[in-house]
Amino acid sequence: MNDSTLKPGDTLGLIGGGQLGRMFTQAAQRMGFRVAVIDPDTDCPAAQVGAIPIAGRWDDRQTLEKLAKVTKVVTVEFENIPARSLFYLEKLGVTSRPGWRSLWVSQNRIREKRFLNRLGCPLPKWCEIRVKKDLERAAQTVGLPLILKTAAEGYDGKGQARVESASQLAEAWQSMGQRPCVAESLVAFQAELSIIVGRDQFGGMASHGPMWNHHTHHILDWSIHPAPFGPVVTTEANRIARRVVESLDHVGLMTVELFLTNDGHLIVNELAPRPHNSGHWTIEGSPTSQFDQQARILAGWTVGDTFSSVPACMGNLLGDVWAQGEPNWAEALKNDSGVKLHLYGKTSPKIGRKMGHLTVIDADPRQALSRVLKTRDTLKDQPENSCKSTSQQA
Repeated sequence: MNDSTLKPGDTLGLIGGGQLGRMFTQAAQRMGFRVAVIDPDTDCPAAQVGAIPIAGRWDDRQTLEKLAKVTKVVTVEFENIPARSLFYLEKLGVTSRPGWRSLWVSQNRIREKRFLNRLGCPLPKWCEIRVKKDLERAAQTVGLPLILKTAAEGYDGKGQARVESASQLAEAWQSMGQRPCVAESLVAFQAELSIIVGRDQFGGMASHGPMWNHHTHHILDWSIHPAPFGPVVTTEANRIARRVVESLDHVGLMTVELFLTNDGHLIVNELAPRPHNSGHWTIEGSPTSQFDQQARILAGWTVGDTFSSVPACMGNLLGDVWAQGEPNWAEALKNDSGVKLHLYGKTSPKIGRKMGHLTVIDADPRQALSRVLKTRDTLKDQPENSCKSTSQQA
């Protein structure tokens, strides 16, 4: 047995205990592993399903040392975990999958785009902005209109703005605190796609996708697998994603987000070295879900089979669903017994906050989408406090 190969009963380390950590924990437990999680909240979603909580900041050395006492392998829930935390854990003898370099590259858009440029991956026109004079250069080389994005800590549309003119560019950069940013050209695309590649310590790879993703207000609304764009697109998406993970010597999951342009070409949007919202359908729709894969790779096992022959659709449940009160789950779900409900254990539903998702497996992907949307709409219309009986029997 390889020194970095674990067996059921051992403990897997996790940094970040939100919904991705929750679903990872559930997958790891099914395989017989225990999970210890670092999170500021001891009642985080991962801890609610049995992960051993270690309260603290992700960059606190004493907290990291506590984790190192109970496990020799660690993974991350999202890419904004400080890369130096993984570097420090490696000094303590803890193997991180992914490694610190994958996080360091992907958590900063400037580093990420430089890396992708060196690989020859197709990208939108882009320009980095660090000082005021870079604004004029961006307007000239990238062109207007453009998208301005902060180099770090942006997600779900946060930290970015569409810019129509040079004056707006200066205003947008000012509103972002004059932090390092990237300016990107607008891409005329027909679809947004993602592909999730798992790579084990032996170099074996398996992928989920590509998925066809639809966003509303910059937040993923629904995903369909398989993406209905043919084998050429699928082959090219896999080629790009596999080149990325091999070039980083990445061990773990890597999500590559892509645009399919109006003329049929793929352009890389962003990287995420972790499970992805668009891959939640794999829990029901794949022999090895993205979370199973994450656990297998972290434990030092080979990647699992990801072949899926039946289409699936995943629809996000945002805090908007709770706008009229707690949904009447039983009433909304009773008319379609094939809809699978996943809730993340979050107690404060806010507009735009990811609270859960629905999944449908159906031979017709259009029907799968229709069923997801119909059930979600019913949830919005069926708050519990509006469904109480108005009649009383003596």
